[in-house]
Formats: sequence, structure tokens, C-alpha cells
Amino acid sequence: MKTNPRISRRVFLQMAATATAPAIVPASVIGPNPPSGRIVMGCIGVGGMGMRNLRAALGHDDVQIVAACDPVRSSNEYGHWFKDGWRGPWFGREAARDVVNDHYARKTGRADYRGCEAYTDFRDVLARSDIDAVTVVTPDHWHGVITVAAARAGKDIYCEKPLSLTLGEGRAMVDAVRRHGRILQTGTHRRSAASARFLCELVRNGRLGKLSRIGVEIGHNHRESPRNWTPQPVPEWLDYETWLGPAPWAPYHKDRCLYSFRFIQDYSGGNVTNLGTHMIDMVQWATGHDDGGPVEVEDLGGGFPTAGLFDVADPAHFRCRYADGLAFECHTGDRAAYVKFEGERGWLAFDDVITASDPALLRERIGPGEIRFEVSDDHMRNFLDCVRSRREPVAPVEIGHRSAAICHLGNIAMEMKARLGWDPAAERFTGPRADEANRRIHKAYRGPWTL
Repeated sequence: MKTNPRISRRVFLQMAATATAPAIVPASVIGPNPPSGRIVMGCIGVGGMGMRNLRAALGHDDVQIVAACDPVRSSNEYGHWFKDGWRGPWFGREAARDVVNDHYARKTGRADYRGCEAYTDFRDVLARSDIDAVTVVTPDHWHGVITVAAARAGKDIYCEKPLSLTLGEGRAMVDAVRRHGRILQTGTHRRSAASARFLCELVRNGRLGKLSRIGVEIGHNHRESPRNWTPQPVPEWLDYETWLGPAPWAPYHKDRCLYSFRFIQDYSGGNVTNLGTHMIDMVQWATGHDDGGPVEVEDLGGGFPTAGLFDVADPAHFRCRYADGLAFECHTGDRAAYVKFEGERGWLAFDDVITASDPALLRERIGPGEIRFEVSDDHMRNFLDCVRSRREPVAPVEIGHRSAAICHLGNIAMEMKARLGWDPAAERFTGPRADEANRRIHKAYRGPWTL
């Protein structure tokens, strides 16, 4: 792309004014909510998870999706990481557009409904003055640029986890969302799971007594790294230059894109950020460290590949310690996403269901005067309600940043094979080797992209 992404709101609106007018359907066609009462949404990134979030938004009658954006036109190869040659559902901008238009066609009885358009460039979506909110469900290396641009454009944002690719990027996202008065929900959806909320309330209210150990377990990489890989032709359905965006240029290979991007450091932090974000977010939530972080992170034996395409830590193993002395370890293992809290009175564990050392713990009730967390049983609904009320959602930008930041800290400690001090207020490394570690807070963007 040739243009600079730092487009002001004035320029966005100028662009929107000269663009083809979007197809706005009368309220009598869509349903009882008038156009001014609907949240008009664009979906940026409509692969596997992006399509799930799109369908979640479609399930709410006060939402109208008018844009689907992705560098993938349409492909059923998203499942190839699971098994070579396997083909799954179709994803991409045209597939998503058709899902939306088919949904509204059935709902309205209008077979010719064409109110959702497909886009390759996210800036074309942000330039539309009729759009109130966007989902950002791209590979991680795009989250920062798109989220900051969306905040500048006056859009509210549902951004998938991990919030950021780097520590510095996460703080810039927080600052942009706050500066422009936007709502951001991070996709750490266990904040909207009753079982996760109950476990965290039990821990926070001392049902285990003093905590002695916290362990987080995450799965290994889901696919073996291509070792003697060679560049492949870019498929005709992919705009590869747009897919790379701010990441360094690299030759195309099918395992660089789609699901497997998670295992390459230019685009993600491996399963530490992919799965670890969820469980580390629960550690922060249950222990009262939502708005802060550890003061020390230590490598406990993380390993990195020496050959092949994938270069993220596997195995991963690191420990974080908070200023109050509490610590937790994160390591790869057989479980995909698991957290266990151990204390004086037993233990509680979570891997989408709660288990306990004593079944009586699961019959506990949170009483009057105890700490109770906000109830949300639908993460997308919570976001939409907050778009209307302007209240913070259950997983706001600061919380999303803090949980992702711990994952980045762990990756940096493992890369450096070091024990590092960290100032969670200043968000800078301290102590021995701090200068070296602080150089890893940011990654350079490939031009012309900037935050």
C-alpha cells in the first residue's frame, strides 16, 4: 500500500463523502429498531475467529453489519493446519459478505438484499461515517495499527486477544482509545463466562485462604514447523502485501498465513499469547492485579526452534512475581488452556469447567459485602451495551493490555534466558540487562505503517 495510515478524521470523512453511498435499509425492512437505534458495524478480519464474532454480532437485532474486510477474498483452506489437504468452511471478505447478506435476506424476506459490502483495505471501512463500531480479528501484527486508526476515526472497537503484538504497541492502543473517548472490548471472553467469574470470585474472597501456588498450562504448537520450506506462489485469493502490512517482508508460504501465523514471532507470540492470554487474564482477575502487573519475570527453561519456519517458544516456561510476593508459573503441556490456584484450604482449577479439591467449594455462595464481579454472560452483547451506555465493558482496553503484557514479558525473558525486573507503572524493565530488554518493548513497522 502506498498511502500513509495516519489519516485524520477530517480526511476519513472527506473520503466517506465521496465514496459510493452505502445501502441503508429502512427500519421497516430490518425490524423494529430505527436506523438511529441500530449499531452499524464493520468486521475487519473475517477468518475463522472473525467469522465467529461476525455471527455473534448478527445474533443481535440492534446490530447492522455493513462491511466485511479481509485480504483473503474467499478460501476454504483455513483448516489446513489441522491436516494437510483438509478443507473446511469458507472464510474471507466475500464469504463473510455473503453470510451477512443471506442473513438479512432471510430476516427481511428480500432475496435481493445487498447491504453488506466486501473490502480489502481496512481504511475504506473506517472512512465510512455511517459505521459506529468495528471488530478487529486480524493476525496479531495488525491489531495495533488498525485499533489506533479506528479510535482516531471515532469507532468503538471489539479487538480479539491478544490485544497487542508488543508491550509498546499495547500502551499506544490504550492511550488512543482513551484520548478519543472510545469503547474497546478485548476478546478475553472468559470474562463473560459464569464459571470463570465464579472461580475468580471464590479466589478473590479468600475461599482458598492464602495462595501458595498458581500454575498456568497452555498447549504446545498445534502443527509441526515446516523445516526445509521454500517459497510458494501466492494464491490468487490472497492479497499478500496487505496481509503482511506492518510486518517485515517475507516470501509466501501457506504455513505463514491463516491459522499458523501464531507460531511466527513477526506476527504473534505463539501459544503464550494465543492461549496464555486467557488463563493469565484469569490470574490477574482472581488476584486483584487487573490494573497492574508483576515486578519480576524469569525464564525457567523456554526453548526456541533453531530451524524451520516457526520460531516461537516451544516449550515455554516462565515465572512472574508480583510486588505482594504472589507468583505464578506458565508452561506448555498437554492441556490447551488450564489454570490452577492452590491455597491453605485446597485448590480450584479451570479449563472451561471448574474442578476443586473439595466439592464443597463449588457449593459456596458469594455473600453480601463480598467482592462480586460484573455479570456478563455474552461478550459481544456486553460490548454492544457499552457502545450505547458508554460504560467500560468487562474486558476494557487497559485490562486487555495488562494481560497481554505479561505474555510479552514471558516471551522476552525466555528469549533472553534471564530474570528481569519490571516496573508495571512505568512499563519499563529494571535492574540487570534492563537496557537490552527495553529494546524489545517495540518492534519496527515496515513502511509506510505507523501507529
